[in-house]
Amino acid sequence: MSEKTVPPMVKTVLEMGPIVAYFVMYSRMKDNVYSVGGTEYDGFIMVTAIFIPMLLIATGILWKLTGTISKMQVLTAVLVVVFGGLSIWFNDDRFFKMKPTIIYLIFGGILGFGLMRGQSYLRSVMEQAMPLEDEGWMILTKRFTVLFFGLAVANEIVWRFTSTDMWVNFKTFGLTGLMFLFFMSQAKLFDTYGIDKEEKDGAE
Repeated sequence: MSEKTVPPMVKTVLEMGPIVAYFVMYSRMKDNVYSVGGTEYDGFIMVTAIFIPMLLIATGILWKLTGTISKMQVLTAVLVVVFGGLSIWFNDDRFFKMKPTIIYLIFGGILGFGLMRGQSYLRSVMEQAMPLEDEGWMILTKRFTVLFFGLAVANEIVWRFTSTDMWVNFKTFGLTGLMFLFFMSQAKLFDTYGIDKEEKDGAE
């Protein structure tokens, strides 16, 4: 199925909306206790229970509008369901807090495995968005691999040694901010190894 054109604002809302909604709901519900079926759940668990279908609906709408969905989005949705479900089932927030760690370890591991084979698996995911020369893709993939492992370690430190409030803020703003800063720091690499899309199309 070919990818359809969707207004950037709509795509951004669908991708970031559930995360922002999660933060807003947690801020309002975190101090409350909810009784469901005779079991008491704190605000964190209830927000997680609401977040899971919200993310799945947003991902489904994005797929319907664009006609495509990335492997990263699929993996993220699956892990949200698995670890979020475990947190709800066992009434234990630790499972959901571990989710970013698992995601980043998987991403870092996949990219690292590709590098050992002399390949950039990152290229197959991002090449349409930012064409680069072969050497540029290998350098960027190495940096992404280090980034993902670093984020996994950072998430472990934050959720294990700080408060839930701190972790929610870190997950909502910290991880997003770190990814933004990472991309900004790669400006020289993009400038050095970037390929003009018209030039690329002409070569093909």
